[in-house]
Amino acid sequence: MFDYHIHSDFSADCKTPMERTVEKAIQIGLKEICFTEHIDFDYPDPTISFDLDLEQYNAQIKQMQVKYSDRIAIKKGIEIGIEPGYIERFQTMLKNEQFDFILCSMHTTERKDLHSGSFFHGKTVEEAYERYYEELLTCVKQFDNFSVLGHLDLVKRYKRGAIHHFHELISEIFKELINRGKGIELNTSGFRYGLGTGMPSNDILRLYRSLGGEIITIGSDSHTEDTLAFALYPSLDLLESLGFTYINTFQDNEPIFHSLNEVKQMSKNLTK
Repeated sequence: MFDYHIHSDFSADCKTPMERTVEKAIQIGLKEICFTEHIDFDYPDPTISFDLDLEQYNAQIKQMQVKYSDRIAIKKGIEIGIEPGYIERFQTMLKNEQFDFILCSMHTTERKDLHSGSFFHGKTVEEAYERYYEELLTCVKQFDNFSVLGHLDLVKRYKRGAIHHFHELISEIFKELINRGKGIELNTSGFRYGLGTGMPSNDILRLYRSLGGEIITIGSDSHTEDTLAFALYPSLDLLESLGFTYINTFQDNEPIFHSLNEVKQMSKNLTK
């Protein structure tokens, strides 16, 4: 009943008005959603700017919360594109803003974007993956002001074929998260992009759980209302099969735990 990774036209790569998404969420039976608009400082692709008008975003979220208060819970989130050189800048920005949920994602590595393929030039697949996870570990060690780590293995979406799973590096990331009460998301867009799994993949979800990880959100990463709650119900089944007993929502950046079994029962009423 929760979708915790949604974009609207406040994100540079989305043209869908927020209210259209809210109406669709109500229509299909969602009880709580969280908008997680992009902010990536100095994004290295000059054709797109992931700035965010926080003043207008705050105003629009409040308007939607008031208008639909009796029909759906709408949470104010953000998806920050973390990089080692921008940690202090994000820390400063977040000191002056209040969010229910902060999704920490890495969309660039070595100051090169992943989506155009420039990061992968001159590297084997294994070298690229290793550098991606090393840089993500650096960020997690140095940065604390977030709720969960977004689509942890995003690198797989843009370059496939690695034989090594890099579980050693990922375990170090998870230990940092778990020790500080942070979590991860299961991003269902991996199924839409033909990965055959969500992000992270099942082996990484299993690793997280085996290390004691409990905090986990589910998000469709929707940029259009038609993909809201994408693969939500099978993802609940998957998490249950891997030993998870809760999924999470957030309020004022604090996790709220919901019985996975109860959420599964409620989600049977979704109209998609």
